[in-house]
Amino acid sequence: MNKTFLKILFYLIPAIVIVASVFIGSSTLFSKKEIFEYIFSGFQTSNQTLDSIIFNIRIPRILITFMIGGTLAMSGNSLQATLKNPLVCPYILGLSSGAAFGAALSLAYLTIPIQISAFVFGFIAVLLTYIISMKKNNVSTVTIILAGVVVSGIFTALLTIVQFFSDPFKLQSIVSWTMGNLHNSSWEKFKIAFIPILVGTTILYFYKWKLNAIALGDEEAKTSGINVKRDKLIILFAVTLATSSAVAISGVIGLFGLIIPHITRMLVGVDNRISMPFNFLFGGSFLLIIDDFSRSFFDFEMPIGVLTMLIGAPFFIYLMKKNNIGWE
Repeated sequence: MNKTFLKILFYLIPAIVIVASVFIGSSTLFSKKEIFEYIFSGFQTSNQTLDSIIFNIRIPRILITFMIGGTLAMSGNSLQATLKNPLVCPYILGLSSGAAFGAALSLAYLTIPIQISAFVFGFIAVLLTYIISMKKNNVSTVTIILAGVVVSGIFTALLTIVQFFSDPFKLQSIVSWTMGNLHNSSWEKFKIAFIPILVGTTILYFYKWKLNAIALGDEEAKTSGINVKRDKLIILFAVTLATSSAVAISGVIGLFGLIIPHITRMLVGVDNRISMPFNFLFGGSFLLIIDDFSRSFFDFEMPIGVLTMLIGAPFFIYLMKKNNIGWE
């Protein structure tokens, strides 16, 4: 496929998906023509119901969904390059489970902000996974997946304990995190998550050329003048900051950060300088399409985390088979 055409397509698709998503929803109080006129009039209308539904419900949800999809895709790509493992992502490493536990703990008992609690426990989860899987300064494909499963299981169990002792009113909010939900999206949540996600993804973007060197191996990276340990820590910090902020407002969206980087590499290649921005655009567009499907196809709204897991699990099995993952 022509690279110039592919670039135009990748920048054009997000704009088309975002605009199209404004027209998708469960409300039948107004026609698509009214929505079209509302958008191209600069969001000016005498219909207060239309203004409220579009500007205060649909647009914040669209922006949050796109932002989270792009964040998870970039984070997954960064982890796969940093750990030189095609089967890792924030969910597999236990980051999502740790961040969800931190968010639930903050909601149920602590007075500290949800984002801080989610970040701290998400970072602890990643460090535990990395430390447990390390053997003789080497991390194998099998051990890091097994370590991630164990750490994720621990934080899932801790999350269950928090749910068990929480009062019914807080329990409902906590349960929504475990399934991944975007129905409570608002401008307030967008403002809370925007800055930490912007900081995290910006760091990852500017580290895209270093990811190419790190992906080749530590020795090769050192010959390029890269401080491997320091830069890996910075990348893990950026991934945790961005992902934990996403989890704090959306809950656990499983395996999304695994499948999108692979699809992107199939389309644009393995060069992280190109694939990193494409991951954000494609990941945001893809999650937005899934969300449009979840809130329009059924009579009820399907939690988006359920749909991404149903899509991601078969893809994960395919990757394990393709890479011949075993005990050897």
